[in-house]
Amino acid sequence: MNKELIINAAPHGVDIALLEDKKLVELHTEKVDARFAVGDLYLGKVKKLIPGLNAAFVDVGHEKDAFLHYTDLSPYARSLLKFTAAAIGDKSAEGMDFAVFPNEPEIVKTGKISEVLNGKPNILVQILKEPIAAKGPRLSCEISLPGRFVVITPFNDIVAVSRKIHSSEERKRLQRIVESIKPKNFGVIVRTAAEGKNTAELHEDISELVATWKTIQKNLRGATPPAKILSEQTKTTSILRDLLSADFNKVVINDKELFQETRAYIQKIAPEKADIVSLHQNGNPIFDTFGITKQVKSGFGKTVNLESGAYLIIEHTEALHVIDVNSGYKSVSNNQEQNAFETNLEAAKEIARQLRLRDIGGIIVVDFIDMKLPEHKKKLMEAMEEHMRTDRAKHAVLPISKFGIMQITRQRMKPEMNINTQEVCPTCQGTGKIQSTMLLEDDIEKNLNYLITHRHSDLTVAVGPILYAYLTKGLFWSSKAAKWRRKFGQKITIKEDSTYHLTEYHFFNKDGEEIKL
Repeated sequence: MNKELIINAAPHGVDIALLEDKKLVELHTEKVDARFAVGDLYLGKVKKLIPGLNAAFVDVGHEKDAFLHYTDLSPYARSLLKFTAAAIGDKSAEGMDFAVFPNEPEIVKTGKISEVLNGKPNILVQILKEPIAAKGPRLSCEISLPGRFVVITPFNDIVAVSRKIHSSEERKRLQRIVESIKPKNFGVIVRTAAEGKNTAELHEDISELVATWKTIQKNLRGATPPAKILSEQTKTTSILRDLLSADFNKVVINDKELFQETRAYIQKIAPEKADIVSLHQNGNPIFDTFGITKQVKSGFGKTVNLESGAYLIIEHTEALHVIDVNSGYKSVSNNQEQNAFETNLEAAKEIARQLRLRDIGGIIVVDFIDMKLPEHKKKLMEAMEEHMRTDRAKHAVLPISKFGIMQITRQRMKPEMNINTQEVCPTCQGTGKIQSTMLLEDDIEKNLNYLITHRHSDLTVAVGPILYAYLTKGLFWSSKAAKWRRKFGQKITIKEDSTYHLTEYHFFNKDGEEIKL
């Protein structure tokens, strides 16, 4: 699979398109004034405890207080509270040594929020979900700092290896290496990208993350809530950090400064890939050059057409998303069951892409075409799981029910991306109504009468194709145009212009000059 990242720098921010085999699968927008992005660290102030929800509302500077549930506190919440207070009040020149920081006992999983956050303290929190609609950000106290090969988590000594690394020998090798180089008071999660990496590469990644933690300590010193303590990397670098692999063969950017930053970042994390970054300079819009604009327009409408003629209808309600699969004119055989199965398989691939592309979260209900054979239903579910394997958001796919419905849940990290693919009708100006053809005919006749009264002759009326067909229909002597010639006693020509919209018409004199009314 070939992956390409196309980056469009614009006045409003940066648009980032991820292509897989030339097909758009992810679209991200990073605004110039982006705040409360997933991964950002804030010093917040607990404002209100809600025992009934076992949660707290925390002021992090957003217009709506952020939400912190007990299950997102982290077992090391008391250690985090102690560290936050110590770091704020730290006045030593070199800063406190985190390696010897004394941790507090872990909290219990079934505890109460009031037992941990009693007194409404200041607390270091990480954005878990961006603000959505009328809701403020969702927070977590399970602080994690992601690198390219590892993720470090403070206040514990756990070493875990990604389950996506299937080789048991490789998992054991990575476990041994990380345990030997792990800094004290930090847990380390080894990412899938670490597979095959040596000790030096892993040690460098861990060292950079520990340095980031020291920056957090420094930024906390003397801080007063609400305050941003550390920003997540830009969208571009975070995508490259998480996805850069041998499959990546192109990163194209239309901004020189951003090009240099991105090239320097790739030079740092993967020097062998530095040459894949290029600067777009041909003068045409970068998204048009790579066919992204067209894919955006065709991929975000209510109806999504598939190559075979089948199509999807995507509807959004308050509680969930509904996707209806329709066969259209597709027919692969005379067997109705086989037709349904083939269409559903094609739809499953496109549905998985649409979930990533639109970043649809929550509950998704898919109404596939009915199939009778259990093995077809099983294969369809397996196909859907396979297509969604590349989706970085947490998700779950349930088997098809007896009603032919598949239910999918997908983690919602940010507001769903909606792009308007409709344009205002130039004829009705968006009202959904146009003037009656008969009334339009009367208007033309009144204007003809006015012009002829004011001594215009040999007039030509230019109209759109549909209006032309209406005015010239029937036998030559019985058409509307012929009736006007008889009524006004002079030559009147009806001319067709395909560039005119439905109700547009203009008058021209015998010299071909337009007559303005």
